[in-house]
Parts: sequence; structure tokens; C-alpha cells
Amino acid sequence: MKFSRQSYYRWLSTPISEADLVAAYRANALFDAHRDDPEFGYRYLTDEANTAGYPMAPRTAWRMCSDNAWFSSFGKGRGKNGKRPGPPVHDDLCAVTDSDGRTRHEFSATAQKPVVADRHHGARNSWILVVVATPSFSTCFQ
Repeated sequence: MKFSRQSYYRWLSTPISEADLVAAYRANALFDAHRDDPEFGYRYLTDEANTAGYPMAPRTAWRMCSDNAWFSSFGKGRGKNGKRPGPPVHDDLCAVTDSDGRTRHEFSATAQKPVVADRHHGARNSWILVVVATPSFSTCFQ
């Protein structure tokens, strides 16, 4: 696997870096402060951690609190990804239930739409001819 022995033995003597250890102690201090007073936001939790002997910048405390979802109990709850969508907010006029009980959408036109030609005013007084063409009748797309 082409590992250098020197690096492996150095890692074996201290498998957790000093920075990771300090971050773990800071997170533990923030969690203890949050458990004691869940209504505190990250600024007050930072003050509590500093008082406990684990100094850190407010931005560091915010990142740790945000990553671990330690929010104030009075604040707005955070949304989670992966929630299923709710029911549609409007009536689905194109929905048709087939013989198997599945809901499908039927798109059909009742009449032919005309070809429309119009002038579009662009930048600097230039005129662009715009042509919109639609198919004569649409069919069901399933």
C-alpha cells in the first residue's frame, strides 16, 4: 500500500491531532453549556465556554453549534433536508386517474392556436421580429 513507515509510526504514537483534541474539548464545553441552558444562543454559549476555560472565537462557536444543531430553544427551528413534499396547493386540472388507479396528466388542446407575429422592442431602438408557432393539436403525453 506504499505507506511510509515513519509517518505510520508517528501517527500510531498520536492518532488524534492536537487540533482535533482542542476542537473536541471546545465542543464538549459548548454542549455542556447548551444542556444547562438550552435557551442560550451561540454567543452566550461562547461566553460560558470561555468561563469554563475553553476560549474560542464566536465564529468557531457558531460553526460548532450549527454543525451539531445546538440552537436556542427560543429561536426559529431549522429545516431538515429530505422531508417529503406536502399536498399540492392548487387543484390539478390536468390530472386523470387511469384504470390501474395511477394519476397521470393529460395535456390536450381543443382548438388550433394561430401563429403570432409581433415586434419586440430591443435595446437602442432596434426592432426584432418575434414569431411564436404552436402545434395545431397536442396529444396526450404520458
